[in-house]
Amino acid sequence: MSGEPLVLVIDDEVAIRRLLRVSLEANGYRLHEVASGQAGLQQVAMLRPDIVLLDLGLPDMEGLEVLRRLREWSHVPVIVLSVRDSDAEKIALLDAGADDYLTKPFSMGELLARLRAARRHIQPAGDAPVFQSGALSVDLSNRIVTLGGEVVKLSVTEYALLRVFVQHAGKVLTHRQLLREVWGPSYETEIQYLRVYMTMLRRKLEATPTDPKMFVTEPGVGYRMNIIDLEE
Repeated sequence: MSGEPLVLVIDDEVAIRRLLRVSLEANGYRLHEVASGQAGLQQVAMLRPDIVLLDLGLPDMEGLEVLRRLREWSHVPVIVLSVRDSDAEKIALLDAGADDYLTKPFSMGELLARLRAARRHIQPAGDAPVFQSGALSVDLSNRIVTLGGEVVKLSVTEYALLRVFVQHAGKVLTHRQLLREVWGPSYETEIQYLRVYMTMLRRKLEATPTDPKMFVTEPGVGYRMNIIDLEE
């Protein structure tokens, strides 16, 4: 069996599928293509791909419905590709279980970066005893956070927020998801709470808090924790 990761593309646009095949195969991926939602669901079950690229405008059903059905039985990372760009739609997709989204047209460099992030959370970073991103190290079993080898003191809430990011590193998290995980369901609309703690977390863990590289804002949607390679 090949060691190259298998990407299942669910998209009815022939030109997009052709572009993805040429570009991704040149970068070490295997590709399988289908043009409908139903065929996509069947192929996920049969092929067990490493990552799914899902278009929203499919001929037989909405991509959101494909995603909801898929999430009833599979945790495969799903990156949504769509010409639609409303914040409400992005939030609905993320809440339904999408791992990421890209708005068409997109650059191949950006897609490859998102694929690398998705591959990292095939085995979630939070499963490792020590999470590393650049100079940041988080020892989840001992609840120790260090930056450049120096221990960083976090409040209980700051650590709880960081832990959620570590467990979903590389993935977009909506405001509602973060508020629910850290503060509880009754706080899902209290976005100001989240903004205050994001500011504090950035001040303690970012090299330049006003220009964050690790905890990045997804405008109108939420936040993403980037995994920074040590050499960066």
